[in-house]
Amino acid sequence: MSDPQPDSVVRTYIDTHRAAFLDDLAEWLRIPSVSAQPEHADDVRRSAEWLAAKLKETGFPVSEVWETDGAPAVYAHWPSEDPDAPTVLVYGHHDVQPAAVADGWHTDPFEPVVQDGRMYARGAADDKGQVFFHTLGVRAHLAATGAAAPAVHLKLIVEGEEESGSAHFRELVETRAAELAADVVIVSDTGMWSETTPTVCTGMRGVADCEIDLHGPDQDIHSGAFGGAVPNPATAAARLVAALHDADGRVSVPGFYDGIAELTDAERALIAELPFDESEWLRTAKSHAAAGEAGYSTLERVWARPTAEVNGIGGGYQGPGGKTIVPSSAHVKLSFRLVSGQDPYEVEAAVKDWVAARIPDGIRHSITFGTPTRPCLTPLDHPALQSVVRSMGRAFGQKIRFTREGGSGPAADLQDVLDAPVLFLGISVPSDGWHAPNEKVELDLLLKGVETAAYLWGDLAAAHRTPRTPA
Repeated sequence: MSDPQPDSVVRTYIDTHRAAFLDDLAEWLRIPSVSAQPEHADDVRRSAEWLAAKLKETGFPVSEVWETDGAPAVYAHWPSEDPDAPTVLVYGHHDVQPAAVADGWHTDPFEPVVQDGRMYARGAADDKGQVFFHTLGVRAHLAATGAAAPAVHLKLIVEGEEESGSAHFRELVETRAAELAADVVIVSDTGMWSETTPTVCTGMRGVADCEIDLHGPDQDIHSGAFGGAVPNPATAAARLVAALHDADGRVSVPGFYDGIAELTDAERALIAELPFDESEWLRTAKSHAAAGEAGYSTLERVWARPTAEVNGIGGGYQGPGGKTIVPSSAHVKLSFRLVSGQDPYEVEAAVKDWVAARIPDGIRHSITFGTPTRPCLTPLDHPALQSVVRSMGRAFGQKIRFTREGGSGPAADLQDVLDAPVLFLGISVPSDGWHAPNEKVELDLLLKGVETAAYLWGDLAAAHRTPRTPA
């Protein structure tokens, strides 16, 4: 099912307002809202205030800067005139990664430059451009429908700390859950497979990470006098790491795979449709061979299987030459990427038990976990996902395929707290250079994002009405 608004009206409206839209985006990109650098705290606030004012100008009756214990977020709400319309919450972020000409930029990263159909600036793709296309998208939607308000109850939450870990985002969502309540969450902080293969992301992995400290002798001791007769914490660390995977590349922690959502044959077939070049992927990965869990392709391993990685290991003497000691301590850092069906806290408990069972007598240990992120996954047959696919197909004029994200993000907090499906609408491509020098956005693709958003609200309203129970 799709809404009846004419595509020609949407495209004409977008074309007519393209220049003003890009001028506004450039103005926002000039604000160096780098959340990881304290000296830019005022700029992050200025970015939030700029966006809140622009959303008000767009037509949102409610547009507010929400305070957190860190950087401010922006919230906006534009109710539909139809009380039975679904409520849609769009997520993005207005903070950006650090950037300086000295990093390798060809131009000032905070002075946008348009060249060869691309806009170069920090945040052009990640994530200001992808947040901002919703402003023109909703206006094009209204122009095509002739309505005074969107076909859905439209909300936005744009955080200011995503690039520095979203430290206060979950608390914000929990505190403001009533205002953020939604039937569907749209995340516009992701990308597509390529310029010629438009795709919709259907999920992100979660993550849990830990640091393990191992202590043996109370100080470094002589390996000739005591070696071979007392336990060595560096040896214990090495054995722990070596035992993390079995010969087939599966994680050896008991219970680690309990309850996970296995890939279906249909999902594996859809992943196989993508034009994946493993040799090119390896060049991007700066690696020389693919590896991982037996029985799965590289994309399946990255997107749909849980993993355990050794992020660091150390202990004992690291200087030049030899130093014949039994070291007093050793350290291991591990991270676990999680898929749908895994609970981070259950994984943490299983890892703690596994580590404790493998520590030899005479070695004391402690294990500390960071703040976990839950995985999120939307089934391929979910009605709201089909609305995204139809809307994107109308904009791009071709078949839309499916991907997942191997990484993790705060979108799972929205799914977890609000109990709503999370969908991904992003138009960025790998060449956009997120977090890298010379970040850019392809302007034609950015406007396809505008067009997709213009169609999406009508499609969701037509396909997913949610009658309210009379009081």
